[in-house]
Amino acid sequence: MKKSRIIMLLGAILPLALFLFPLWKITLEAPQYPTPLGMHIYINDFADANPHDIKNINIMNHYVGMKYIPDAIPEFKIFPAGILITTVIGLLIGFKANYKWFLGWFVLMVLLSAAGLYDFYLWEHDYGHNLDPKAIMKFTNPDGSVMGFQPPLFGSKDILNFRAHSYPQLGAYFLGLGIGLSLLAFFIGKKEAKKS
Repeated sequence: MKKSRIIMLLGAILPLALFLFPLWKITLEAPQYPTPLGMHIYINDFADANPHDIKNINIMNHYVGMKYIPDAIPEFKIFPAGILITTVIGLLIGFKANYKWFLGWFVLMVLLSAAGLYDFYLWEHDYGHNLDPKAIMKFTNPDGSVMGFQPPLFGSKDILNFRAHSYPQLGAYFLGLGIGLSLLAFFIGKKEAKKS
């Protein structure tokens, strides 16, 4: 089997690590929490970084009118199916297709990953800005508008007395590596085609 095909097959398999490892993590640091609150985001679930973190985040967020972090959202049904389907497509391409198809899988995965990040941003925006007007506590910006509590998509941000951090985790790195390997397989396949 050609080297490019082996690399492509490995690239197609690596995103399956998302079923084992978290994709993203959001952490909240504050003086009143010696151990920061945090949650891991998997492709099919939210999970506590420490015991009861999500429960504590929900209790705290309730006071400012934020929605509860749900046990399930529609994307948790879509993302696993998407990963399985694209993995099967990637494996079929790796075994059977011309090396040019490796680039097609790379583009597909980049587009789907970008769509996933945008969807995550929209969820965060709704979560942080669509507040219950009957909330116990209300905060406003200097201009008088209602303050939002959206965590950052990537990086760190101050929200009242909290420092929120949002960064990719091991599952995201496996996904990125798999996508990168498919591009590498394309260039190696191109060289192999020239030699033969």
